Amino acid sequence: MTTLSNSSWRLIEPSFFLIGIPGLEESQHWIALLLCVLYLLALLGNVTVLFTIWTDPSLHQPMYLFLAMLSGIDLVLASSTAPKTLAVLLVHAHEIGYTVCLIQMFFIHAFSSMESGVLVAMALDRYVAICHPLHHSTILHPRVIGRIGMAVLVRGILLLLPFPILLRRLVFCQATIIGHAYCEHMAVVKLSCSDSTVNRAYGLAVALLVVGLDVLAIGVSYALILQTVLKVPGGEARLKAFSTCGSHICVILVFYVPGIFSFLTHRFGRQVPHHVHVLLATLYLLVPPALNPLVYGVKTQQIRQRVLRVFDIKRQI
Repeated sequence: MTTLSNSSWRLIEPSFFLIGIPGLEESQHWIALLLCVLYLLALLGNVTVLFTIWTDPSLHQPMYLFLAMLSGIDLVLASSTAPKTLAVLLVHAHEIGYTVCLIQMFFIHAFSSMESGVLVAMALDRYVAICHPLHHSTILHPRVIGRIGMAVLVRGILLLLPFPILLRRLVFCQATIIGHAYCEHMAVVKLSCSDSTVNRAYGLAVALLVVGLDVLAIGVSYALILQTVLKVPGGEARLKAFSTCGSHICVILVFYVPGIFSFLTHRFGRQVPHHVHVLLATLYLLVPPALNPLVYGVKTQQIRQRVLRVFDIKRQI
């Protein structure tokens, strides 16, 4: 089999071929319609949340500032995935340049890591708000929130930057066909004709490190919250305390459950049909950005009232 070395790839800059969702070719237009709806919801919802928080000083509080971070990350995550995926499914634009593929892969995985980090920060905010309400504003003041946001950003970049760097050292087969709708890390690694042990090990280590530590941190936060809430006398007070965490718990489930399932099926679920894995992996990157604004818009009274006021003003104009 003919192979291309690193030097050859730099000279001729070849392309990868994205199949899309193999096995569902006859349904790809309907799938594309679903993905398009999810992408539009993600754009509209997250832009609305960002605009609402930006223009309303009363929302410049820790929970809403973290929500603004989440919306910004979701916009990048959805925009890194949807346009090329829709182009593949609708107009059969299967070709993607090698460098563009690596850039897309970096953005998708890095911003997924950042979203996980923001969910941890939001769990920390709920813990402080419920367990130490009198010190909430002093513990999570704007400077601390800015540092947390910077730490989440730096962690995502530093952990995922080795992905494209390590891929550069591999030798790829000439038949560079990716059985996926976008440039997913393991899907690209599997095309290599050389030893990819380092790439696979590092990918597994990053996934376990990010998801494992973040889920552990969220679990500890909610265990302490539960312990505190159960000490509160009166069922109504407990219900009110739990309701403040409802939207965050929904977002956590929407993000982690499909992600963990996709990760497990990709590495260990050989009996799971390939088209099921590809479809789930694609939905995993678009469903959370589409649903997060809806969850917080419904659960958060301030945002809902602010959005309704904006629409009332536009109707009057």
